[in-house]
Amino acid sequence: MDQFLFTQLKFVRNQTLKLLEGVTEELADRIPDGFRNSIRWQLGHIYVVQERFAFQYLELPLQRPDGFKEWFEFSTSPLNWPEGAALPSLDDLKQLLGSQVERIQEAISHRLEEKVPQPYTTSMGITLSSPEEFLSLNLYHEGMHMSMIKVYKTLLAAS
Repeated sequence: MDQFLFTQLKFVRNQTLKLLEGVTEELADRIPDGFRNSIRWQLGHIYVVQERFAFQYLELPLQRPDGFKEWFEFSTSPLNWPEGAALPSLDDLKQLLGSQVERIQEAISHRLEEKVPQPYTTSMGITLSSPEEFLSLNLYHEGMHMSMIKVYKTLLAAS
């Protein structure tokens, strides 16, 4: 099962990265009318959540660059970012996203079924208690944000 899970995680991540073709730094920061986030936020959020899901609940250190928690966690928005914040470039985000799944696989593939010390209940009411459960839910989470990136690209191209 673990090999299949990581194959899926890599597939989804590659699809996310493919969506960035044609996205410029300027486009990455535009927020479509009626929304509160940008493509840059979507990418940073995908990274932050998967990092947390893979490492935090196993009480392992996260590789989260300075500012990522404040900029990209749940309920944050570019509308509230401090002016002049040193946000990561698209290339930085692509690099972080591109290496994350492999790094996670190397670090915890032997611990997928281990029970975490503190199970976590999501905002959707699902309780997660093992890395396998966290990473399986992350497939849904990343797919949802991939869809938002697609929507943003369509809306921003039309405006």
